[in-house]
Amino acid sequence: MTVTRGWERGRAVAHPPPGIGDNGGVSLYRDEGVVLRTRKLGEADRIVTLLTRRTGLVRAVGKGVRRTKSRFGARLEPFTHVDLQLYTGRTLDVITQADTLHAYGTPIVADYARYTAGTAMLETAEKIVIVEKDPALRQFLLLIGGLRTLGGNEHDPRLVLDAYLLRSLAVAGYAPALDECARCGSHGIQRSFAVHAGGAVCSVCRPAGSASPAPDTLRLMVALLRGDWAGADASEERHRTECSGLVAAYLQWHLENGIRSLRLVERS
Repeated sequence: MTVTRGWERGRAVAHPPPGIGDNGGVSLYRDEGVVLRTRKLGEADRIVTLLTRRTGLVRAVGKGVRRTKSRFGARLEPFTHVDLQLYTGRTLDVITQADTLHAYGTPIVADYARYTAGTAMLETAEKIVIVEKDPALRQFLLLIGGLRTLGGNEHDPRLVLDAYLLRSLAVAGYAPALDECARCGSHGIQRSFAVHAGGAVCSVCRPAGSASPAPDTLRLMVALLRGDWAGADASEERHRTECSGLVAAYLQWHLENGIRSLRLVERS
């Protein structure tokens, strides 16, 4: 998945507080990020959670963005890739400028399957980058690529979501064993899958409670992890469903809190 900047650009600037500037004692910085989540603050403000290229996970205040005439707020909606200027506050940073790089939400929110898959991707991105201010460039690039692919309607939304989840886990150091036994290392597609054991396991190492997916399901997971879209697109519906269940279970095993959005994806 690669990063591409879109053709839609917008610009909005919020007035900085008194004293800001070269000698104002306030730390200004620029970054680009994807809006993951927003929530109300006071009467007109909003707290915006972003995954940024250089800073990592950032929670910042967008002042006045909920006002009817605010053009600033339109840049700070989930799925939006934005270029930002912020200043460091005491508890939360404050957004002073927002420049739209790509509004991925426009095509995504128009389709229920893509919207629920995209929502699960945003929630996962926030929870897998667990330390605020910890740079997470690879996770940022992965999310940008996933949203671009999802918005382009190039593949089944569930396949895009599962590919993103598997690669995000791999970047975080939790890649499941798929074409070798997670315990003994024997190569080849195995007959069982144990979430708590680290992925696929052979018949000798198989712990109690292991699942027994079809070999083609594990091959689909390998294809998604490696970016083999030709193989993934050729998969059967039953193997996609089984794959989604295994990926969801494996993801939530490694995260302290479950991904609530996945329940909506499963219902679809």
